[in-house]
Amino acid sequence: MNEAVPMERRLGTSDAVVIGLGAMIGAGVFVVFAPAAAVAGTGLLVGLAIAAFIAFCNATSSAQLAARYPMSGGTYVYGREQLGPWWGFAAGWSFVIGKTASCAAMALTFATYVAPTAWRVPVAVLVVAAMVAVNYRGVTRTAHMARVIVAVSATALCVALLVAVVGPGAVRELPDLTFGSWYGILQSAGLLFFAFAGYARIATLGEEVRDPRRTIPRAILIALTVAVILYALVAVVLLVTMGPDRLANSARPLADAVGATGWNWAVPVVVIGAAAASAGALLALIAGVSRTAMAMARERDLPVALSAVHPRFEVPHHAELVVGAVVIVLVSTTDLRGVIGFSSFGVLLYYLVANVSAYSQRGVDRMYPKWLQAVGAAGCVVLVVTLPWIAVVSGVGVVLAGCGYRWIRLKKFNDT
Repeated sequence: MNEAVPMERRLGTSDAVVIGLGAMIGAGVFVVFAPAAAVAGTGLLVGLAIAAFIAFCNATSSAQLAARYPMSGGTYVYGREQLGPWWGFAAGWSFVIGKTASCAAMALTFATYVAPTAWRVPVAVLVVAAMVAVNYRGVTRTAHMARVIVAVSATALCVALLVAVVGPGAVRELPDLTFGSWYGILQSAGLLFFAFAGYARIATLGEEVRDPRRTIPRAILIALTVAVILYALVAVVLLVTMGPDRLANSARPLADAVGATGWNWAVPVVVIGAAAASAGALLALIAGVSRTAMAMARERDLPVALSAVHPRFEVPHHAELVVGAVVIVLVSTTDLRGVIGFSSFGVLLYYLVANVSAYSQRGVDRMYPKWLQAVGAAGCVVLVVTLPWIAVVSGVGVVLAGCGYRWIRLKKFNDT
């Protein structure tokens, strides 16, 4: 095992909560409601409830595991310690590929709101480079910037919700409450789960928070509760003001909902909020992915060079630079909606391992009842198989490719 360089514990509960919210708010509010409406209509409300409950189950597993293993790497570490190296690798690899796709989604969301079509790819590339640079300078700066970004995006979101409800042209009638098929509802839950994955960023900062057994569980549950309340408000307002059909076809749902009221002055506020939320999510995602890559490199499941910690800034700088480069390639070759299903696939597999790992814990390590982890694991499996088939097929292919790489490396190591 490669010798690990310890990282300084600088973050408190409020810092961790803000980093988690920064990862969730951008994805949940400004990205996923349109594709969820496309597959479930008003049934997305049921899908949101299902996704929220499974996320809660997963959160209790992550909190219980993080309290026992307060180190960078999240479920990659938990799976290794509780179930064995292959389980850990499956979790870590799923997280890295799923959240790298999320990084691309957030960069493209930012560009969609702030730039004309011809300039969206260059702008997406620039925002990725900027967020990598901020993370490179240290996790304290990451937390400080996340505070500013969450404040700006939350303020803009409150303005958008208020205008959409009370503006002179606001629609105030309930949409058709025909929910459609359960398959569509479950598929919407899988897509909406993409919006709840931000709390994982807190667990991956396990080496950098103070008093991790107390801080990590509290921060995860606080961030998740705030996000669930916010998402429910946004979903109801969007369905009431736009209806499921118009919502399904909207590239910028909140901006369109505000614009329809006649108060056009509020549209730039929504645009600024969307840009800030997307940048905040991207900032937190890059931090989380790079730290999981660092943990995997420490175990030689990824190239050892990725385990390097900067001697001054105390961040996994090699991993952050590589993650940034991969995301830049993705934003140059993918579209926004296409990466959401793929990201959900990877993240759900990651939490499947987390639930199984937490289920295996005993004695003083147990903080929550086992049935929560059992329901969480089963829910992850159900949501995975109901995702769009392209996401499932491509996800399975990439996961198998990663497992093949590890098998070849192990075989080569054993033969020498």
